[in-house]
Amino acid sequence: MLKKVWLHFKLITKHKWIVFKLCAKVGLIWRGLVHDLSKYSPTEFIESSKYYVGYKSPIQVARKDREYSLAWLHHKGRNKHHEEYWYDFNAPVKAPVIPYKYTVEMLCDSLAAGMVYKGKEFKKEYPLWYWQNIKNKELFHPKMREFFEDVLTEISKKGIDAVLKKEILKEKYKKYCK
Repeated sequence: MLKKVWLHFKLITKHKWIVFKLCAKVGLIWRGLVHDLSKYSPTEFIESSKYYVGYKSPIQVARKDREYSLAWLHHKGRNKHHEEYWYDFNAPVKAPVIPYKYTVEMLCDSLAAGMVYKGKEFKKEYPLWYWQNIKNKELFHPKMREFFEDVLTEISKKGIDAVLKKEILKEKYKKYCK
């Protein structure tokens, strides 16, 4: 178990570091600094260490084992860069357009997760492939889906460094989400 604790700590710290670097590229330094701090809390860290496998999220493994994840329930309620944070199933629009800084942090989070879990196998096409194959995409606001589809398609063609620029993302966000 101690080995899993150490490996999980290294994984989330590496993930945070990559998110920070990506957020810094687009001018969201504070969002990068505070990103996923709740992963170090006992509620999230203990469960995630227990279900650590290294190649996918421990939350997925916990869900498969017991059909829910306390770490996820804790995490999504404290981190505004997750679309589930914004859900209000009693509101006219179940999933609103998320503010720019959290939308871009969500993008950086997704890119970093792919980089960490795929490692050397990560290619610029992977984020778009993953987006096209996730099951909960319909839970995003349609404008948000269009934003992500456009950005990830462009990344698959030009690469992260060519697309992850403050002016490009602001323009695309205005195009789809305003």
